[in-house]
Amino acid sequence: MNQKIIPSLWFEKQAEAAMNHYTSVFPNSEITHIERYPDEDLDPHFAGMSGKVITGEFVLDGTKFLCLDGGPIFQMNEAISFTIECKNQEEIDYYWEKLSHFPENEQCGWCKDRFGMSWQIVPKNMGELLSKGGNKAIQVMMAQQKIVIAELEDV
Repeated sequence: MNQKIIPSLWFEKQAEAAMNHYTSVFPNSEITHIERYPDEDLDPHFAGMSGKVITGEFVLDGTKFLCLDGGPIFQMNEAISFTIECKNQEEIDYYWEKLSHFPENEQCGWCKDRFGMSWQIVPKNMGELLSKGGNKAIQVMMAQQKIVIAELEDV
């Protein structure tokens, strides 16, 4: 794999659970390496982290990611999201069911998973659907939580 830019995810203490979940959701995925924090007695920075992930490497459908358990200092937010371009409604429904965890955070194909990561689950031809339908298609999309392709095609 020759990937120059690799997303790196900071989790409080659930990096391993996130890697396991994500690799179960996406095809062609695997955890490739986990390095764990050593005994917390070795360094005060390791307090409460013994055995947690200091460096995790995993692949989601051919894209390499890194992650770590870094404690509560930083939290994920909607400023960063990952977009999944789907070939049809069935694929949108699959990813939505696997990743959406907070209905109150859903809009326009955006959802948040149980680890706090934001995802945009959209049809591969989203730009075309919006261009074709103009302002009406944009209004329909803005009213949707999960994208329903048929509703965008009907405008």
